[in-house]
Amino acid sequence: MNFIILTLGLLIGSFLNVCIYRIPIKESISFPPSHCPRCSTNLKPIDLIPVISFIWTRGKCRYCSEKISRRYPTVELLNALIYLILYLKFSMSILFIKYAILSSILIVISFIDYDHQIIPDEIVIFGIISSFIIHIVHNFKGDSLNGLIGLIIGGGLFLIIALITNAMGGGDIKLMGMLGFSLGYKYILLITLLSFIIGAVVSLILIYLKIKSRKDFIPFGPFIAMAAFITICYGDEIINWYILKTIS
Repeated sequence: MNFIILTLGLLIGSFLNVCIYRIPIKESISFPPSHCPRCSTNLKPIDLIPVISFIWTRGKCRYCSEKISRRYPTVELLNALIYLILYLKFSMSILFIKYAILSSILIVISFIDYDHQIIPDEIVIFGIISSFIIHIVHNFKGDSLNGLIGLIIGGGLFLIIALITNAMGGGDIKLMGMLGFSLGYKYILLITLLSFIIGAVVSLILIYLKIKSRKDFIPFGPFIAMAAFITICYGDEIINWYILKTIS
């Protein structure tokens, strides 16, 4: 079963690459078919095998020898690894499906935000719709109420931060609202805290290594995504640890 989950993650990861590339430039994710951006040759099925095709062609287009970004196999492997981690934790359940969909959405958002400093509305809307469907299947009344509170708290907190500091963009606000609706108010509070901790640590490392300067803009979406994944996997443990630490 692990092999099936990994294969599914790789295949969906290949589709995520299409979304990452096409959505910011307002191009359809279904048409035209996958093609080389340099020579425009439509790729054959043998060119689209996740990771394997990249290794087989040594990272180059078979038709024009244009170099292919290492990001493509990276996204495929990352999605597959995340799916396996989620499966090992939640087995084949509605929660696995929910978190797998959400994690793939967060991968797309992270890379688009890193490249273009935007979080497209259509991805956030898709995340809310997919979460609403999961709420219906899982526990409509409880999940929906919890989700609405989470949406208000998540989006509201970042809206206040944006108004006070001017450090957050509208995309971050919408992303936190989506995560709040999907995961609920308890988790969104933890995601908020973790995102700032991760953001501070990573930013300091980038500045120390002189990859970024203090004046450079660093997208916050990837930090939110990392915080969300940690919360999905270890949120209950972190919250319970904090409660025990507080009362002891």
